[in-house]
Amino acid sequence: MDLHQLPALNAVLNTLAAVWLLIGRGLIRRGRVGAHRIAMSGALVTSAIFLISYLIYHARTGSTPFRSGGWIRPVYFTILVSHTILAAVILPLILVTLTRALRKRFPAHRRLARWTWPLWMYVSVTGVAIYLLLYRLDPYLLARSGS
Repeated sequence: MDLHQLPALNAVLNTLAAVWLLIGRGLIRRGRVGAHRIAMSGALVTSAIFLISYLIYHARTGSTPFRSGGWIRPVYFTILVSHTILAAVILPLILVTLTRALRKRFPAHRRLARWTWPLWMYVSVTGVAIYLLLYRLDPYLLARSGS
């Protein structure tokens, strides 16, 4: 795999993590604990592979500048800043939430999962949004449309 294909792979991995998270939440709401465990394991593994790929890519290429201007620029940076802060916070939350489940401390697991799940979902979805804005948005599209 070419190094420059990793951002697209990362977006796919973030999408898959979000899908696993949605499935996992739906399963636990229906009381399907075993299936929930499998889905959340899928989200965890997918996110771990994403993190490894992300770190490899950025260790080798550095940062990628955002080239678009106009109204989308502050939107992008707002998403990027919130995503970056929450991405730093979510890893320890995931690990503690997982540890509580593995130790069968389910009331404590549920209390923390109420925070972990939406933050993890936000980080996964905004990761895809950042990819689309950074790598797929035509930087001149907005200028041509009168923005």
